[in-house]
This record gives sequence, structure tokens and C-alpha cells, in this order.
Amino acid sequence: MFYPIVLVMVFGFVMNPAFSAESTITVWKSASCGCCQKWVDYLQDEGFEVTAHNVDDVVSIKRKLGMTDPALYSCHTAKVGGYLIEGHVPASDIRRLLDDRPTLVGLTAPGMPQMSPGMLSIEPKGYDVLQFNAKLETSVFSSY
Repeated sequence: MFYPIVLVMVFGFVMNPAFSAESTITVWKSASCGCCQKWVDYLQDEGFEVTAHNVDDVVSIKRKLGMTDPALYSCHTAKVGGYLIEGHVPASDIRRLLDDRPTLVGLTAPGMPQMSPGMLSIEPKGYDVLQFNAKLETSVFSSY
């Protein structure tokens, strides 16, 4: 039996429904952090559905999710498609992660890179996005 693939037009982009289901990102952030909200807005502009939770203690969420190394921390934490996303990770890296499905725990842009989406630039410049495994060992996923 043949089942056609249905494509959905969203904001001028053709979206594959399978990607849309996996592209829902849950974000934990502080209500007072402006760059966190800018990153959420950026992801929405990039076609992701975002569920944002303002919390008083983002670090406790990080630890609950398995992020126990402060060297990997940024100002917000997210989960998408079974992966953790820490900080100002570009949408293109999140899409690549979801497309390739590597055996990783997630991606991080440690600290608050100044020229990252949500900070001072939509176009990432001058920083690395790291991938990390269950032992929190890192390697470079993307360099900008």
C-alpha cells in the first residue's frame, strides 16, 4: 500500500511533519534573562515549536537532566528529540543533530558566546558548539 508524504507549509517553509513532531523544544530559563528569550524567539523564527518554562533555579534542572559539569553550562537548558541543548546553539546545529541522530547526550555552547543567536548576532561567529556524551566528554560539533 502507498502512503503519500504530506508536506506542510509554515511561514513560507515546507516542513516535513516528521521533523515538526521532533522539532518541539522544551526550554528552561530564567524569566529575567533577556538573551534566553531572544534565543527562544530565534528558534521560533527558525520553525521550531518552543515550550518555554521560566524557573527560579535553572541549575537544578540542568543537574536533573544529567548536566553536572559547570564547564558546560550556559544560561538556559533545552531538550529536543531526546537530546539536551545547552545555551546559544544555532538552529542549524540542532537540525543536523536531529537529522544525523548520533549517539550523544547533546550539544552545548558553554558560557554566553557574544556573537551567537540570542546574543548579539543571528549569524554565529567566533565560538565552538561542543557535543558531549554520557560521561560529559566533549568534542567540537561545529566551529564558527
